[in-house]
Amino acid sequence: MKLLRRRIAEHEVDRVPPFGQLAALGLQHVLAMYAGAVAVPLIVGNAMGLSQADIGYLIGADLLVSGVGTLIQCLGFWRFGVRLPLMQGCTFAAVTPMVLIGTTGGGLTAIYGAVIVSGLLMILLAPAWGRLLRFFPPLVTGTVITIIGVSLLPVAVNWAAGGVGAPSYGEPRNLALAAVVLLIVLLIQRFAPPMLSRISVLLAIVLGTLVAIPFGFTDFSGVGDAAVFGVSTPFHFGLPTFEVAAIVSMAVVTLVTMTETTGDILAVGELVDRPPTAAALADGLRADGLSTVLGGVFNTFPYTAYAQNVGLVGLTRVRSRYVVAFGGGILVVLGLLPVLGELVAAIPMPVLGGAGIAMFGTVAASGIRTLSGVSFADNGNLIVVAVSLGVGLVPVAAPTIYGHFPLWFRTIMESGISAGCLTAILLNILFNHGRRPSLRERAEALRP
Repeated sequence: MKLLRRRIAEHEVDRVPPFGQLAALGLQHVLAMYAGAVAVPLIVGNAMGLSQADIGYLIGADLLVSGVGTLIQCLGFWRFGVRLPLMQGCTFAAVTPMVLIGTTGGGLTAIYGAVIVSGLLMILLAPAWGRLLRFFPPLVTGTVITIIGVSLLPVAVNWAAGGVGAPSYGEPRNLALAAVVLLIVLLIQRFAPPMLSRISVLLAIVLGTLVAIPFGFTDFSGVGDAAVFGVSTPFHFGLPTFEVAAIVSMAVVTLVTMTETTGDILAVGELVDRPPTAAALADGLRADGLSTVLGGVFNTFPYTAYAQNVGLVGLTRVRSRYVVAFGGGILVVLGLLPVLGELVAAIPMPVLGGAGIAMFGTVAASGIRTLSGVSFADNGNLIVVAVSLGVGLVPVAAPTIYGHFPLWFRTIMESGISAGCLTAILLNILFNHGRRPSLRERAEALRP
């Protein structure tokens, strides 16, 4: 009887599904974030003119540390890890500064020195940052979650069109394949039993890939050329060097990353009905910092929680952190077995785009749901949401608009998530801190 009561009281986040479900659901999370995970080493490696072998090494190291970071974040140890279903991956906020560091004489060793310092800085700042949780009421969290979802939608659309830079970008057949995958997600969600609806994205990606094969969308040539086994060794490209300018630019990235991770932690906490405490938020940021330090040691880059997978949690309604932890284990295996990584990489971009539209739209809808509980009568909350959305979507609508600004400014403002989050925090302080609540707000606060 006591065991039964304990099981009933156990939160869904802490439940371990049967192995078959665990494996399928974990693989689904990997497929949802794989394209984004390998994009950063591809961009940085190509910008620095590295060989294909070196770029492949960066990708393997990235997948390995992504998996380890995910395990730390989901399972936790001591004061590291928020213990929520969050997938870790390289942050795009660091791409521009790293390319500049790497191509202006510093090279990879200067990048890795700055990455290690930025990770240590995040660990040190985490406790103080966690105490800022009172500045993230539902008004701010709902706005930030909405911005995260809307900011990611163009990524899904570009995938659906074939991937930015692809010769076939925008061809009708790409969009048709993406539409088929999206339709499969919708049909499974509507008509399939609950168990299958939870893996709707995985099934849609598998079926979409099978549909794509006879039409020439897939290319498995890289699978035969890839090494079966590979291990990323510490400081493969040389011992890190510590240059002041590089460290300063990466310190700015650290603040942006902490802002984005805070938004993702609050978003997934809302979705799984376990809002994080200040201490839990600090633990999640420490995990980011530790993953980033490991990234600098094992030849990869700064890490953050991935919003793509927050959308998948909302779409599938699977709240278990052990599912995402299993996905982290899969990433570790992919990092150690490059041949499997090439197999996953053969999934066509339009297939991922069709699934991404559903996932990222779910994130935006979750933010709107959070905002539905906020009072907009007799206060400035509407203008807080309006201006924050506007500022957050500026780099989405015009990606090169800040091209003439200093690097530190671009690092902050070219991320719609960090720009919108900072705007929401500041406007909430301006309009709501130190202001007496209206009679309507006080009445709503007293409602059971």
